[in-house]
Amino acid sequence: MNAAGFPLLSLLTFLPLAGALIIMLVRGEEETVASNARWTALWTSLIVFVLSLILWISFDKTTAAFQFEEKLDWLPDFGIGYHLGVDGISVLFVLLATALTPLCILASWESVTSRVREYMIAFLILETMMIGMFVSLDMIMFYIFFEGVLIPMFLIIGIWGGARRVYAAYKFFLYTFLGSVLMLLAIIALWYAAGTTDIPALMQFQVPVAWQPIIFFAFFASFAVKVPMWPVHTWLPDAHVEAPTAGSVILAGVLLKMGGYGFLRFSLPLLPQASADFAPFIFALSVIAVVYTSLVALAQQDMKKLIAYSSVAHMGIVTIGTFTFNQQGLEGALFQMLSHGVVSGALFLCVGVLYDREHTREIARYGGVAKILPAYAIVFMLFTMASVALPGTAGFPGEFLVIVGAWASSPWVALGASTGMVLGAAYMLYLYKRIAFGKITHEHLRGLKDLTAREVVIFAPLIVLTLWMGIYPSSFTSFFSASVAALLQQHEAALSVARLAGIN
Repeated sequence: MNAAGFPLLSLLTFLPLAGALIIMLVRGEEETVASNARWTALWTSLIVFVLSLILWISFDKTTAAFQFEEKLDWLPDFGIGYHLGVDGISVLFVLLATALTPLCILASWESVTSRVREYMIAFLILETMMIGMFVSLDMIMFYIFFEGVLIPMFLIIGIWGGARRVYAAYKFFLYTFLGSVLMLLAIIALWYAAGTTDIPALMQFQVPVAWQPIIFFAFFASFAVKVPMWPVHTWLPDAHVEAPTAGSVILAGVLLKMGGYGFLRFSLPLLPQASADFAPFIFALSVIAVVYTSLVALAQQDMKKLIAYSSVAHMGIVTIGTFTFNQQGLEGALFQMLSHGVVSGALFLCVGVLYDREHTREIARYGGVAKILPAYAIVFMLFTMASVALPGTAGFPGEFLVIVGAWASSPWVALGASTGMVLGAAYMLYLYKRIAFGKITHEHLRGLKDLTAREVVIFAPLIVLTLWMGIYPSSFTSFFSASVAALLQQHEAALSVARLAGIN
């Protein structure tokens, strides 16, 4: 627990479940139940967000130690416990999850009209799983939350998605679940070697070098799918296209960060030798992802699919930064994950605004939108500029730091990463040009209404965050600088021990 003995992380994690339980107990007419479900979910998510703000304000940025720890015996005979805590690497991801959830509930206010109670329950359960994953300090607990995320998202896509929702939901579930089975085997191997699944204890344990490549690839099978890395990214475009707008926001904003977080939390500190040995392999896959998916994005005619492929390219930047093993690269990777969570979520919401009015995501069906929806066009322009990493927006600091870190590791990798910025500008500006400018393609578009008050409320905090992160990035990097420095120091010390032992 924290200094005051208050179980803040447990409350953050499980309060959404309490909200879900209240919604389950609501009885009455269908419209009354739907309205109560919406308001209960919204107020629950807002309270959770306020609690995360308390966590953010109270967090000590000067230390790399885990904070707000809560620890109880669970299965002591097996070295498995209930252990929660946050450090600089995880605390902002908790805030990201709690900030996006109420925005997603608001975004679903009018678009989701069937089985509203079940939808809101699924979203609150999803929030519990996301927060639990980022605050877990026991590998078994982490695995439970890590896999638990799949169930509500599977339902959100499969029940409230588009025409091919069942196919997309099963593809999403099978891809991500099968990769994680190997991660469970890796966790069992670590438990067998160290006698515990406690993450801080495992960080002090030196995994035998002969075991590291096998365990590394077992983790890699899970995290690479979650990122997703090329070539195991094919589930993502289908999932995004068929998911409801709010589902796409959470999928891009938070769930894609699970893989990057896993690399930073487990692969680098627990398997330093294997991480260093396989870094060139990661670089190769990442550069391919950046270039290939950017080119594929250029050819897309569906707005959601274009942004989905752009997410794969942006997450390729993240994996490049993660395996540079220097301060700039790792801080850039973390910042890129946070900024991508905000910007990509906002872009999917922008697509949702048009889809709610016209019920199509086909780019050719739009044109001259800036003449009809000027406020919307300005908002969409801001997030488009952030996506192409315009200085002064959230997209720039992370990509810049990653390229600087990559240059120190390999100029060729830095060149590959910077190619993504050029191609990103090409496909995003091409998308914006076709939608916002030119002739009005269909006369009935003239009757469309501009942003509503509810949509303004949704976009306002995302606009503030996008500009804040771009203009004052040190207010975010200061949270994870100490933890990144400690991680790099631990990584280098482990490699030095290996060198002294004559392994290299």
